[in-house]
Amino acid sequence: MHVLIVESDAELGQLWQRHLERSGKQVTLVGSQDAALAALSCRSFSILVLDAVLEEGSAFAVADVAGYRWPGMKIVFVTRQSFFSDGSIFRHAANACAMLRHDTAPDDLDAVLDHYGAA
Repeated sequence: MHVLIVESDAELGQLWQRHLERSGKQVTLVGSQDAALAALSCRSFSILVLDAVLEEGSAFAVADVAGYRWPGMKIVFVTRQSFFSDGSIFRHAANACAMLRHDTAPDDLDAVLDHYGAA
C-alpha cells in the first residue's frame, strides 16, 4: 500500500510516516497543496491522508484533483477543529471515507488505512 500524507504539521506527519512505514506501507509525505498536486500528477496512491485545514493551500482542491485523476482513491481527512464534526466533509468531498482527529493514535490511523485502502 502506498499512502500519500498531506499534513501541515511536519512533526505529526513524520510521526505518522514512521509508524506506517514500520507496518509495511510506502509513504509519501508532503505539507502543502502544491506539493500534494505534484505528487498526485506523478503517480497513483492507495489512499490519501489529508489535513482538512492546510496552512498552505486548500484541502478541497487536493481532494478534487485526487478524485478527478484517481477516482477510486479514498481520502481520510484529519483535523484539529470541530468544524466538520457534523459529517459535512462527506458532502464536500465525494471520495472522503473517514474523518479523524489529529490526535488519533497512529495504530488507529494504520487500522483505518488498512480497512479503506485495501481495495
